[in-house]
Amino acid sequence: MSLSTDLFDFELPARLVAQRPAERRDASRLLVVHRAEHRWEHRVFTDLPEYLRPGDTLFRNNAAVLPARLQAHRPTGGAVECFLLRQDPTAGENAWWCLIKPGRRLPVGSTFSSDDAFSATVIDKTEDGTALVRFAVRPGETVEELAARVGHVPLPPYISREGKPGEREQDLARYQTVYADIQKRVAVAAPTAGLHFTPELLETLASKGIETADVTLHVGLGTFKPITTDVVSRHAIHREHYEMPPETQQKLFSARGRRIAVGTTSVRTIEDFLTGHTTPLAQPYRSDTSIFIYPPYAFRGVDALITNFHQPRSTLLCLVAAFLSPGSTEGVGWLREIYADAISREYRFFSYGDAMLIL
Repeated sequence: MSLSTDLFDFELPARLVAQRPAERRDASRLLVVHRAEHRWEHRVFTDLPEYLRPGDTLFRNNAAVLPARLQAHRPTGGAVECFLLRQDPTAGENAWWCLIKPGRRLPVGSTFSSDDAFSATVIDKTEDGTALVRFAVRPGETVEELAARVGHVPLPPYISREGKPGEREQDLARYQTVYADIQKRVAVAAPTAGLHFTPELLETLASKGIETADVTLHVGLGTFKPITTDVVSRHAIHREHYEMPPETQQKLFSARGRRIAVGTTSVRTIEDFLTGHTTPLAQPYRSDTSIFIYPPYAFRGVDALITNFHQPRSTLLCLVAAFLSPGSTEGVGWLREIYADAISREYRFFSYGDAMLIL
């Protein structure tokens, strides 16, 4: 069945795009959808424990966000922005694929630097505009450590900043989940559904017998790429790398309660893994996924979902519509109703916005 991309479009007032996080992580609003009863209600995220039961497992993405935006200048003095995408060990030490601006003025062989923080040389470029850059950093320092020291948070394009004092520090703290593994700085976009959790809320859930299991999906910029084809199925979705440890695989197959995915990145990881596996492995599993989930997808390993409110014409919106009514296309119309209600009640949208729980 072909679904028109227009079905996943909607008008959103600019004032509802959250520019800053809620004062407290778990103070975000929570729209709770009861699929079996075809109804929804309006709560706050601190109410989450009321909806979970002993034996339920939260599957969450523990990828940490790399402060991937590096500011520099060319030898002539012109400004350069270098956005780290992924390391390329095959190209030598400290070589990374990046987006650089102004790309046309930085051909292969050109250099840029940032005071005494680092210097860099463009060693290759591709047709899609990405550049392979080799960095020279302080002795004993990695490019990840350099970015953590001087880089800026790779906020989505719909969030604006004015360079005011304290902005970088706030975003470094809040555009990161409290359970992110800093040894896994592999994301250039946050798994935003997890931003609502606090250590106190996690303790409350644990005391109720609710378990957690971690996956690591290397969230890339493709998550923000809108669907540009007229028909959803013709969209070429982005590819992302993921890792699933054996203990998470075990919980996936032997969960005592519901398997609750925290975010669409966790859903993609679980569903891709279960596409090719019917039993857990004894070792960590690593793979790339380009799984595209849209109605009428039938889910293999997710029983409930925590997610944010997503952009129009996005693959994430397609996934949520599929989850509202697995195996059918009825979720598309339902999603439009829910989003219209959320807009009328002035929910906050996108990365720093409010959350939805689909049961």
